[in-house]
Amino acid sequence: MKEQVSIPKHKITRAVNLAQSGAKIGINIAKYKVKKALTGVSDRNTLDKLNAEETFKTFSKLKGGPLKIAQMLSIDQNIMPSAYVQEFQKSYYSAPALSYPLVVQTFRREFGKTPTQIFDHFSSKACAAASIGQVHKARIGKKEYAVKIQYPGVSSSLKSDLNLLKPFATSLLGLKEDLLSPYINEVEERLLEECNYELELERSIRLANESRNLKDTYFPNYYPDLSSDKIIVMDWVEGLTLDKFIKQNPDQAIRNKIGQALWDFYHFQIHTLKQFHADPHPGNFIIYEDQLWVIDFGCVKSVGDDFYKKYFSLLDLVRVQNSLDFESILTDLELLKVDDEEHTKNKLIHFYRQSVELLSKPYQSEEFDFGDKDYAKSIYAFSEKALKDKDLDKVTTTRGDADAIYVNRAFYGVYNLSALIGAKVKVRLPDFIHPDLKPY
Repeated sequence: MKEQVSIPKHKITRAVNLAQSGAKIGINIAKYKVKKALTGVSDRNTLDKLNAEETFKTFSKLKGGPLKIAQMLSIDQNIMPSAYVQEFQKSYYSAPALSYPLVVQTFRREFGKTPTQIFDHFSSKACAAASIGQVHKARIGKKEYAVKIQYPGVSSSLKSDLNLLKPFATSLLGLKEDLLSPYINEVEERLLEECNYELELERSIRLANESRNLKDTYFPNYYPDLSSDKIIVMDWVEGLTLDKFIKQNPDQAIRNKIGQALWDFYHFQIHTLKQFHADPHPGNFIIYEDQLWVIDFGCVKSVGDDFYKKYFSLLDLVRVQNSLDFESILTDLELLKVDDEEHTKNKLIHFYRQSVELLSKPYQSEEFDFGDKDYAKSIYAFSEKALKDKDLDKVTTTRGDADAIYVNRAFYGVYNLSALIGAKVKVRLPDFIHPDLKPY
């Protein structure tokens, strides 16, 4: 993929790029409508593919907030047509990289030196490029490093980018504003943290150390002396990203081993540390010698004890099946409001109960097969039905504790990755749920 020699930095220039992309998408839509009117044939897939490619091209050029939005939307696969999901998945690690002269500029600003004045060898081509930074391979003596370099101007353009993205995404991509807003808000909060490489370095070291006793899960070492505000240096990890490894079709025993390691990693972080890796996409995991390596702690979320108990009480199916208890949980989580009309309240309770029973299914047996395509289809069908439900569509009030957005996204991502792996995983309930309610 062709390298970028610059990133548009000024608010007006970035707005012009989005406007130009919007115009091209508008032309594609107009052509589609004319063709449909003349021939009676609806080639929606081709339209989606063209518009997805145009959108990703522009988001990649702008990087930062726009590209992070693409990354998040590609994880929640039921929100957009599959053409967008497939195109946006490039944001994990296959976005266009910045050219080497821009990398040298960043090193000069950070260290007053070029990369080759610090390292014995430094790759001029990026090995991977994502939403806010790219990775180069370097070496000192025989020791190899991964060098993560932040794109210039990402944090300074964030707020204006997100304001520009709302009308773009709602009018041209067909996303509803109340559906998009949580992503916009999340990106603003999390991306500002992700741009703080000193915070990321501190979290990476601490969370990796706290998680090192997990079976079959490994973490690179980090090097503060070689790192800075805009650069993080860690061990180079050989291997393949999770999605590329699965394409090699490993046997079921290996799939189960990796899937279990991934599940246990999230179970430990959420239920023990209550601070967890909140960016579960395949590019953040490397498989080497059939072991799971976690290589990026850029996006981390903490949850308080109060919210934790409320949220995970939804896994207590005895309470979920008890109408009064379930209504109380939903109210505590702000999913039901005191001024809801009776019809709305009953509709939401029915919807949430179906959702909880479906998504908690892995916890209802000692081992769950995430490779079961029928289960994945049932989740997709449920989401499709909910999106088309006119009564639910009318419930536009923002609902739920903001912390739920991050936890939902983490679990949704873990479910998707477990399905991608095709793993059979041993699952257990959080320890605070009464032992008598455990399924084994």
